[in-house]
Amino acid sequence: MCDKNKRSPNVGRSAIWTFNTPQDCSFVPTLAVTLWLGWHGVLIAMVLYAILVAEMRANIMGVLTISAILPPQFPFFGVGNEMIQKIRSWIAAETRKYFGLKVTIEDYDALNAINNRDGPGKTAIFACEPHDILGYPVFLFNPSLNILPGRIGETVSILMTGAIFKLPIMKHIFTWLGGYSVDKKIFRDRLARNEACAFVPGGVQEVTLIDSKKPEEIVLYLKDRKGFVKLALERGVPIVPVFFFHMDGSYGYFVPKGRLVTKFARKIGFLPLFFYGRWKIPFGIPYPKKIHVVIGQPINVPCEGSDVCNESVDKYHKKFVNSLVELFENHKVSEGYGNRSLKIM
Repeated sequence: MCDKNKRSPNVGRSAIWTFNTPQDCSFVPTLAVTLWLGWHGVLIAMVLYAILVAEMRANIMGVLTISAILPPQFPFFGVGNEMIQKIRSWIAAETRKYFGLKVTIEDYDALNAINNRDGPGKTAIFACEPHDILGYPVFLFNPSLNILPGRIGETVSILMTGAIFKLPIMKHIFTWLGGYSVDKKIFRDRLARNEACAFVPGGVQEVTLIDSKKPEEIVLYLKDRKGFVKLALERGVPIVPVFFFHMDGSYGYFVPKGRLVTKFARKIGFLPLFFYGRWKIPFGIPYPKKIHVVIGQPINVPCEGSDVCNESVDKYHKKFVNSLVELFENHKVSEGYGNRSLKIM
């Protein structure tokens, strides 16, 4: 497994690295984002059309049934695999333009040093916040964008709610684009192969806590999100805090409230809500906000194998939360967030 007494190597000097993309929300980038994030509305429209138009019911239900039966990876083989890889790279590149993606890596050398480690822990967990309506900025971790250094950037997987992978059509789209269900087995398998993982720990719970009457507050649901810290400790994998700036305003929305709604959302893996995006289209693509993603310094954790203790989990979870808050505080004024604050729940 791993040597619990082995200390993490020094990562050397800090090197800030910035990646900036001129924003372009013209037809081609908009088409790419639609092919990725526009399927929420398409799927809902198909279901409504099947209910209301009897003549199309059999055809639509047939398409949805076939998609539901096929594995999410279909057609990940032969020529189909090559085609999907090209489409994935194209969508990622055009999406980067649509959002005018800016990425700041606070310590590029430290991330690169992780690639040179020996044995377990030669990868990283990127824990990103906030989730907002949809945590779409995670697309920046797509390997084809070459933003992260070395093996970390080449192997990173994007983990998201498993509910997506139970929905016809959408399960294929998100799998083709490098998404996987955020469950412990997949998490552990990726880390065991020294492959990086990126996800939003606050998840759907944060959506239920959004309060439009308090725009100065950014709610992060993190106090009970400790599972990823335990997984990191099992293999000595560094945790990297990541903050998404300028996500709010990506969608207009109506979020149902109440304890029963929250329990139901956690049960099914997503929150039934109404949202609209660009051109006021229901369940459409987000407005072209210029997104700035700040990637903080890795938090090195010891390798405790299968005997992870609660004290260690609490200790490094606290370090993660404090590092994330510090990341936000260091950049909030320059990003126009001077009057805003984080609320950790």
